[in-house]
Amino acid sequence: MSIVSSHAGDLAFSPAATKAPPVRRRRLARGRAVPLGRLLGPALLVVVWSFGSVLGLIDPRTLPAPWSVIGTAFELVLDGRLQTNLATSAIRVAQGLVIGTVIGTLLALISGLSRIGEAVIDGPVQIKQAVPTLALIPLLMLWFGIGETMKVVVIVLAVAVPIYIQTHDSLRSIDNRYVELARTLRMGYPEFIRQVILPGALPGFFVGLRFATAHAWLALVVVEQINATSGIGYMIDLARSYGQIDIILVGIVLYAVLGLISDGVVRFLQQRALSWRRTLAD
Repeated sequence: MSIVSSHAGDLAFSPAATKAPPVRRRRLARGRAVPLGRLLGPALLVVVWSFGSVLGLIDPRTLPAPWSVIGTAFELVLDGRLQTNLATSAIRVAQGLVIGTVIGTLLALISGLSRIGEAVIDGPVQIKQAVPTLALIPLLMLWFGIGETMKVVVIVLAVAVPIYIQTHDSLRSIDNRYVELARTLRMGYPEFIRQVILPGALPGFFVGLRFATAHAWLALVVVEQINATSGIGYMIDLARSYGQIDIILVGIVLYAVLGLISDGVVRFLQQRALSWRRTLAD
């Protein structure tokens, strides 16, 4: 167990902490209900959409009914088009997310553990943060062409920045008492990284990963409409050309579902990796 996690566990036995269990149990019950609560908003939207369609308040030429969209999705599945485009999009996001996460984490570690590294790295990353990734697409097209490489590079850039910023902030926010304790215990540098740095950086890393996952899907929406021959974005763009609003809605809903699933996976990993932390949601 790390110094950081051990210290967090010790706080549970302090006099102040012994008075907290009743309140904490109530908060725990609310925290467990949150995942289902997140579905309430989307469910209400579908209900309003359905009632509007049934009552004729929504023109089906402008916004097809939910059951029409579901029927279109079923037809796309039977044709195999939905699975093919979904697989292509998932591969692009996975490549960009993995590469961007590795790059962002390494840059954050170098910058967070070295003053020289921070002086060299932090400035350019902050400049990149101020410049929207999508604004770089014309330049990236000239450098990498309009094929798969450019699409993955755009996703990597969208992912790396939030990973870097949140992880770097966590590293710089590690309590100096842990550092002093490590020195007192005469820890070696590898053990110091494992016992102090990594546990201290993980909370920020997972926050950055949640932002990065959302940014990856946002970047995918755009790049798949640039000289793409497959992918959800390509399917949406093709449907726009033929005025097929139902297929466009299938693609949008699919993006939304994939985003929710991705965020849910990151939240699950975060809870498992940071199980030693005690927060209001615990």
